[in-house]
Amino acid sequence: MGNSAQELAEAIEELSPQELICALVAQGVLTDPDSARGRLLNAAARLFEQKGYARTTVRDLAAEIGILSGSIFHHFSSKEQILCAVMREVTIFAGARMRSAAERSASPQERLKACIQSELEAIHGLAVPGFSILVVEWRSLSEESQQEVLRLREEYEQIWLDAISAAHCAGGDPALVRRLLVGALSHTYSWFKPRDNGLTISDLAGRILAIFAP
Repeated sequence: MGNSAQELAEAIEELSPQELICALVAQGVLTDPDSARGRLLNAAARLFEQKGYARTTVRDLAAEIGILSGSIFHHFSSKEQILCAVMREVTIFAGARMRSAAERSASPQERLKACIQSELEAIHGLAVPGFSILVVEWRSLSEESQQEVLRLREEYEQIWLDAISAAHCAGGDPALVRRLLVGALSHTYSWFKPRDNGLTISDLAGRILAIFAP
């Protein structure tokens, strides 16, 4: 990444998801989704989520965007490199989106709620395509690729730790609270359907905030 997360935060104000993508592309940290490489990464994110990394072939990826299989290797040397690139871009976008929401919050509690809501929206596929790949396909990466993505993940997690510390959450230790939140938020994918039970994602984020930062 050519710019730090803080520099990006200062450059990004309240933007729509599409405007945020454009800003990150302009900053040089995200691939232009309209470019050949960008279309390949978007197709890979969809297929890796739908079919799984192991069951998705290079031929599948090529067919998804209407190119010959060999053309993929003009952009990436292997399928594993594509997975690493997808995870890297998902992490960058998710972090920028959450930081933008948190920075607009008026109080520590609202800042933490913004983090909770942003991650819930990503988990439920409402804002960050490919977010589930970060967990499901982590072991499919080589050790070297894991370290590359982990560096970006640490920046994402620092947004959480700062928000938890400022909100003075019950439980004290921000790292422990974050681990508990990871489990609570990720598990909602198996039982929570927005609006089916009268709750929106924002409503659920408020309920979770009330438990962790009463």
